[in-house]
Amino acid sequence: MKKIAVIGAGGYSGAELVELLVGHPGVEIVGLFASAKREGEAGATRYSKVFGRFRGVMDLPLRATSIDAVAATMPDAVFLATPHEASMELAPALVERGLNVLDLSAAFRFKDAGVYPAFYGGPHAHPASLASAVYGLPELFRDQIRKANLIGVPGCYPTSAILALRPLIQAGALALSSTGAPQRVIIDAASGVSGAGRSATQKSLFCEVSFQPYAVFSHRHRPEIETYAGCPVIFTPHLGCWNRGIVSTIHADLAPGWNQTRVRETLARAYAHERFVRLCDAGDWPSVLDVVRTNFCDIGFAVEPGANTNDSNPTSTNPAHIILVSAIDNLTKGAAGQALQCMNIMLGLDEAAGLGAAEKLTSHHTK
Repeated sequence: MKKIAVIGAGGYSGAELVELLVGHPGVEIVGLFASAKREGEAGATRYSKVFGRFRGVMDLPLRATSIDAVAATMPDAVFLATPHEASMELAPALVERGLNVLDLSAAFRFKDAGVYPAFYGGPHAHPASLASAVYGLPELFRDQIRKANLIGVPGCYPTSAILALRPLIQAGALALSSTGAPQRVIIDAASGVSGAGRSATQKSLFCEVSFQPYAVFSHRHRPEIETYAGCPVIFTPHLGCWNRGIVSTIHADLAPGWNQTRVRETLARAYAHERFVRLCDAGDWPSVLDVVRTNFCDIGFAVEPGANTNDSNPTSTNPAHIILVSAIDNLTKGAAGQALQCMNIMLGLDEAAGLGAAEKLTSHHTK
């Protein structure tokens, strides 16, 4: 059994991790630790007191975080479900102790340290660590994840956008600007309230929550999408009136010669052997309900033919247009499930192991 510690277990993503790990056939949770912001809640508090659904299932104490305390559990892997400021300090110190680290924050998602002052409020505390970190999107970087000891698990919005876009961009499917660079892609995405975290804010109150955009032109996930999808984007996130789940609607013009059939062949080829990416049939569209509490990313699309569909007029101002829609659970494929998928790869386990844990936990309560 692989030994696992979770730091930040008191948040939504941390709790989702614990739930998945509880049902994993090849791991044992050896330590649960609070994030720096929740140290006052830690100590002798049983985990099941923080989240009642773990009563009789996970009763380890939620302890205050220290490098020594985590290292003393001798884990094979440590998850950080902590804010990026905390992860920047914790991850390098844990790696220095010889531990494998999977960070769910944005602290190690970029190679370019210059992203952090622009989008994360200040310089990176340990920029040298960025060189060895691997972006934890298994469908793109599985081989690198297998050899890494520091994984920057992707953000939820970027996961939904990158998986839909990247195969098409790499295949040259999207229209180019007059300079030869990819045109900007428009992404409108909506996430459930859990995407905002567990801290109380007025907009997430039961009587206040409403469907609305936020962080227009300034959301931190924009550079992550651009970096790993490979194109400039206009990204507008929305707060949805549901607990969990993301739907991203993506608009782009197609390059000459691209049509519905060619797009489908490209996506089908890219994900033919991926267990967690599902391509919807024509006319079917992804939904939150279909992916909630799963590690799946569902992708659907439609193409409106244009004058350039058959290369008849490559300079036409009326190109074919694609609408791509992807759906994921922000707490599973967008956070904890993806992190677990990366851990399985890193530790040489079955990549899908433990990703049915939610059903196992539910069945435990109904016995």
